Amino acid sequence: MQNELTSTDIRLISEEIERESQSIYRLSEEINKVIVGQEKMVESLMVGLLANGHILLEGVPGLAKTLAIKTLADAVNGSFSRIQFTPDLLPADVVGTLIYNIRENQFDIKKGPIFANFVLADEINRSPAKVQSALLEAMQERQVTIGDETHKLENPFLVLATQNPIEQEGTYPLPEAQVDRFMLKTVISYPDREAERLVIQNSINDSFPKVEKVIDLHEILRQRELVKKVYMDEKIEKYILDIISASRNPNEFRLPKLSSLVSYGASPRGSINLALAARVYAFLRRRAYVIPEDVRAMSKDVLRHRIGLSYEAEAENISSDQIIDEILNAVPIP
Repeated sequence: MQNELTSTDIRLISEEIERESQSIYRLSEEINKVIVGQEKMVESLMVGLLANGHILLEGVPGLAKTLAIKTLADAVNGSFSRIQFTPDLLPADVVGTLIYNIRENQFDIKKGPIFANFVLADEINRSPAKVQSALLEAMQERQVTIGDETHKLENPFLVLATQNPIEQEGTYPLPEAQVDRFMLKTVISYPDREAERLVIQNSINDSFPKVEKVIDLHEILRQRELVKKVYMDEKIEKYILDIISASRNPNEFRLPKLSSLVSYGASPRGSINLALAARVYAFLRRRAYVIPEDVRAMSKDVLRHRIGLSYEAEAENISSDQIIDEILNAVPIP
């Protein structure tokens, strides 16, 4: 819990954020030059980047999910790797393995594609749980163990995983422990007509803007430290805890109809990530303090993959987004 700040402290932090956040705005604008009509996805990338969290993107093919993370890597001059998840993929194909060196009579470590600043786990649900779990240590601990040696990963380190919601044949559901490692689950939809017209023009004329480096990795780490200065009042912390508690015990918040629809609520990691995401959301709007609207704006992306739906909810075609809407309407706003 942060110490109480005076209005003068908040004003000084606001001025610092206003002054120092220009580079993040340039980064966002640079990505939006290439990724047309997907502002929500770009904002999620900014939140994950500044909050040191990973992102699960769900959307039909062709919505520039792969291009988005590649563009981000180019704009910050970071290393990028892409892992295409398939049923025959092995854990060693993700994290690396030991290879025997005949000449030196020893085992050498061959690092996998996980050793990059930005890792695209494309169609992550196409591989069985054994391969998906290879990411667990990397995503949570920011390290990988190969043989008996532990290796630190790059900093910053961001995993962007994609999955196709309409194709279920030959796919494997992500384990709850894996899903919970993702800070955000962002659902993206089709661009509007005008944006899609611009995409068509850029494609047929081969006139996509060239990505320029607008920020470096050290600047991103510095911006993360600045985000930590964003003030979160005790009332906002209580509001976040109420939302999380309502997902676990809906009866306590006069939501008895949700009891039969929710099999389990958000984990403590959900509370932490909602607070972090709300803080970054405020920072992106150049505010030095978090307001309830910041929490509400990030609630679906943070919680939609952390609320388990019962068989009854699935039978009635009720989504986790609808559950979250009910919770946000029921929990009093401070």
